[in-house]
Amino acid sequence: MTKSLNFRAALLSLALLIAGLGIWEASTPVIKAASEMTEYEKLMGGADQEARVPPPSAIITKAYKELSDPFYDKGPNDKGIGIQIAYSLFRVLSGYTLAALIAIPIGFLIGMSPLAYKALDPFIQILKPISPLAWMPLALFIIKDSQASAIFVIFICSIWPMLINTAFGVAGVRKDWVNVAKTHELGVFRTAFTVILPAAAPTILTGMRISISIAWLVIVAAEMLVGGTGIGYYVWNEWNNLDLTSVIFSILIIGVVGMLLDTIFAQIQRFVQYQE
Repeated sequence: MTKSLNFRAALLSLALLIAGLGIWEASTPVIKAASEMTEYEKLMGGADQEARVPPPSAIITKAYKELSDPFYDKGPNDKGIGIQIAYSLFRVLSGYTLAALIAIPIGFLIGMSPLAYKALDPFIQILKPISPLAWMPLALFIIKDSQASAIFVIFICSIWPMLINTAFGVAGVRKDWVNVAKTHELGVFRTAFTVILPAAAPTILTGMRISISIAWLVIVAAEMLVGGTGIGYYVWNEWNNLDLTSVIFSILIIGVVGMLLDTIFAQIQRFVQYQE
């Protein structure tokens, strides 16, 4: 039954995709990419023409061209999409890993100690609603390095979902299981690693899954601000070149990478799930 449902859902998704692309293609006039225009065509209105939304066929052609050589490097402002994504992923994973190393232990502490919860909750409630990008000017002023500042912003946006979900998961572990550990005279650390961590793992992974999605969202905006190399800068640079075909292509790439990151964490989360 489940396989039949998945198959029908896949067919419906494919049909909707084909129908949507067909309508889009039929309603969009044929245009030239900015790179294919002569200087005369650009001066005579080619840039205005390029400002129209390009058809799917132009985006597919662009995707084939970019993905056939994704790691070319022809200078600071002309790098392949693979290099752009690699830079963005490096920043995301760096900030995300730092956040996990801090958020999960503190979340454990908050979940296991009512005193720690009451002491730290005011700080969490004040800092959590602040937009990560609001930290960017301060980070640039203090750190004075665009890449490190982008990593710091990812750290800030990643830490809260992991911390809160870890605390919630730890606090929600059944007291009976903890009492059994006490009965067997297990120490605090052994109880934490052998009883509480496995029980809270699905909730912790939920927070980590939310954090990686937010981090991938934020890095695009952060790279638009700091420039350099990365998928966010690539989008902004192509917009400045009035190349909407490349802009839409990069948007699709952002979506695909985000989906892959979410899928990875969904599989890990499924691995740690359990039935009581």
